[in-house]
Amino acid sequence: MNISLHRLQRRDASVLFGPWRREVAPSLPAATRLLAALSPARGYTCDFLTPRTGQGLAAQTEALRATPRRRLRVELETFERLHPDTRLPAWSAELATGSAQLLGRLAATAHAYFDAGLRPYWHTVHDVVRHDVMLRARQLAHGGWATVLGTLHASARWEYPVLSLDFPVEQDLHLAGRGLLLQPSFFCRYGPTVLFDPSLEPVLVYPIEHRPGWERPRPGSTAPRSLTALLGRGRALLLEAAADGTFTTTELARHTGLTPSNASRHLTALREAALVSSRRHRNTTLHTVTALGAALLDGCRPTLPA
Repeated sequence: MNISLHRLQRRDASVLFGPWRREVAPSLPAATRLLAALSPARGYTCDFLTPRTGQGLAAQTEALRATPRRRLRVELETFERLHPDTRLPAWSAELATGSAQLLGRLAATAHAYFDAGLRPYWHTVHDVVRHDVMLRARQLAHGGWATVLGTLHASARWEYPVLSLDFPVEQDLHLAGRGLLLQPSFFCRYGPTVLFDPSLEPVLVYPIEHRPGWERPRPGSTAPRSLTALLGRGRALLLEAAADGTFTTTELARHTGLTPSNASRHLTALREAALVSSRRHRNTTLHTVTALGAALLDGCRPTLPA
């Protein structure tokens, strides 16, 4: 999400992202400026805005709400040090104290920003990212990690045990026995990036290629015909939507255009068929596609070109 905020605020890469910026700008919530203040067009973005939970949007926003006070203080101080010419808004002083109200507002804004700026295009983003993951899996099977790491970016140079990449700033990341998560990014355009704090989970975000015109709206509320014939329209739409992450019943209903009661009924049937798994999280139920559901979707979707 943060990298898409960078793309939104910058005016470069206009062929790829200009139409998307023009399309989403009028519908973005006014509160998006809160996120933009901590995630400017260039340079350091507060790392707490990118929580690592391995789950979907609901869990991500919940993790944002629970950011520890010490981390808030340290990262806001880092922001001021790395952006000496940028003045943080006055409310950042209250945020540094761990204000639950401000964290809640940031989390709600992040959710609203996703709904307005990213959700309408999420199937496209998901498919392009998945295609890159499949490509890397083939590279790993045929050429090993040397092939994967050496082709992540044009600047990549792999000389065991060191991976060198062109970064905007000079930065060393020592894994010290930790694994490295490779994260393809739809909105990352020029070079790879990592989280600034070396104590956080090592994540390497790298750009992936996609074609101009990606932002053209896909037909709303559609699913592959074969999947619709097998499951029915409502269940097919819900299975497609659940494949994008972990969502509440209300979120899936809103995304598919179903009423919450119908969505709940269809999700029960999908869960009984082992296509969707559900779990309670506080006062909501979170749904995600199972391995069987993902396999069914993969069998019904057209193959992307290599």
